Amino acid sequence: MNYILFDGDARNKLLPFTFTRPVADIRVGILTIREKWELMLESTTTTVTEAYLSEKWPMVELEQNVMINGAYFPSESLLQQIENLKANQVIVHQDTYVAFLTAEDEVIDLESFDTIEVEEEPLFIENTWDIFSKNGDAIERDFYWLTKDRESAEIPESVFCVNKERIFVEEGAKLTIASLNASNGPIYIGKDAEVMEACSVRGPFALCEHSTLKMGAKIYGPTTVGPHSKVGGEVNNSVIFGYSNKGHDGFLGNAVLGEWCNLGADTNNSNLKNNYAEVRLWSYETEGFARTGLQFCGLMMGDHSKCGINTMFNTGTVVGVSSNIFGAGFPRNFVPSFSWGGSSGTTTYKTNKAFEVAEKVMERRSISFSDQDKAILEHVFEETSKFRRS
Repeated sequence: MNYILFDGDARNKLLPFTFTRPVADIRVGILTIREKWELMLESTTTTVTEAYLSEKWPMVELEQNVMINGAYFPSESLLQQIENLKANQVIVHQDTYVAFLTAEDEVIDLESFDTIEVEEEPLFIENTWDIFSKNGDAIERDFYWLTKDRESAEIPESVFCVNKERIFVEEGAKLTIASLNASNGPIYIGKDAEVMEACSVRGPFALCEHSTLKMGAKIYGPTTVGPHSKVGGEVNNSVIFGYSNKGHDGFLGNAVLGEWCNLGADTNNSNLKNNYAEVRLWSYETEGFARTGLQFCGLMMGDHSKCGINTMFNTGTVVGVSSNIFGAGFPRNFVPSFSWGGSSGTTTYKTNKAFEVAEKVMERRSISFSDQDKAILEHVFEETSKFRRS
């Protein structure tokens, strides 16, 4: 069977992260949503997404296809329901289509299909803040599937462990004189990752492959550090997609960073308003500030964005794609994509300059800044121009 993950209605609520990737390639827990499905299906997947993303994430259609909503996480129950799907049936959750069968080039009218409700409450993301608020449950699920029937690599004697049976270390990982407390959730250390001296970690926590916790880092779960990232200072309930750095002291809490981001030394974000009120976040869907229902909510930063030393982010700040923030004071709590500046104002970050930086940053990780990447960012630049003041 051929499996295709589609974006669904959640795409617009998950911006700025879905400006540069399909919904299924968002990281929540240890794995991206796509990686979760491919692990449990034991099969590769392709994608139905926005036209400008389709060259990098194409759809491959065969005679028989299973379409799966990329915002939903797999479970044994949902997999069983998908395996039992028949023609003209669609699995739904409330008013959302979750999965259905289709034949190649078939014209689909889902409203005419027989509906089947999901059998158990699914785990899914609908808004940007779901990425960190549901990260603990996602880590638990991923930890189970990744470590099932496997043994952890040996943990050095210099590492202090609490609830050691809930700590899993992949081969090649390095740990030295650290404290790992898995009392509140599992701790996963990925292949060739490194936990430097004097790091203190409380689970749930995932340090993905080739990533580093720098000396003295303080990590409160549920937190994920995606692959090829470096993290220091204090982090609480945050998700870093990958290839991003928060290498120095400073606080990051209830936050999400995309790929290729960098936070300058002593950058801090507030995650609680002074009056303890509900946090509102910028919504690209409504082009206004949306209620989150959360008291704790920090920074949402899109791919390729960066900030200088001592940057201060207010509670509930949304930074778009490829912005460069610096200077004294608090920037606005919505910084449009391709913005250059800070609290005193911003100008447009020209694409030729932004692309020079992206190319240099990616080259350091031996990854090329491809024509596809350039075309995606050019599209984002045009799509978000209405939000910039100059």
